[in-house]
Amino acid sequence: MNFQTTLTAVLAVAASATAEARDPAQDERDLLRVEAALCRAFEAGDADTLRKSLDKKFTLTDSQGTVTNFDQNLAEVSKRDPVYEVFKNHHQKVVLYGDAAVVTGITTLKGHSGKVQFAGDFQFTDTWVYREGQWKLAASHVTKLSKPAAAP
Repeated sequence: MNFQTTLTAVLAVAASATAEARDPAQDERDLLRVEAALCRAFEAGDADTLRKSLDKKFTLTDSQGTVTNFDQNLAEVSKRDPVYEVFKNHHQKVVLYGDAAVVTGITTLKGHSGKVQFAGDFQFTDTWVYREGQWKLAASHVTKLSKPAAAP
């Protein structure tokens, strides 16, 4: 084995050890914690929390099929339109894939955009990546449920 082949093998083992070295139960707790923090950030109009928790390549596909990116989501939260009175996740399930994870669940929303009131439950799928020592939300997709979800 030459030096480059050896180095490549060592780096591959080190990269795979990163995910294995973390505790899956702790990863799940961390993901649910940051999911809850993002909900609070949307309620409070806290763009700084979003900036720290969203991956720079973040995309959101909303219930209308509109796709928005990192900057568009920060701008929406900064200008506080829509305004969320309730933004709460429940019935969440976490599936870990090493340095990636998928979180599914229901988001209950209530608020207004301008003078238009809205409320509803939305099925969501969030895709997370572990980067720079923390979980970053890479993509989110939501679908409006036709009837309210069961109480959490």
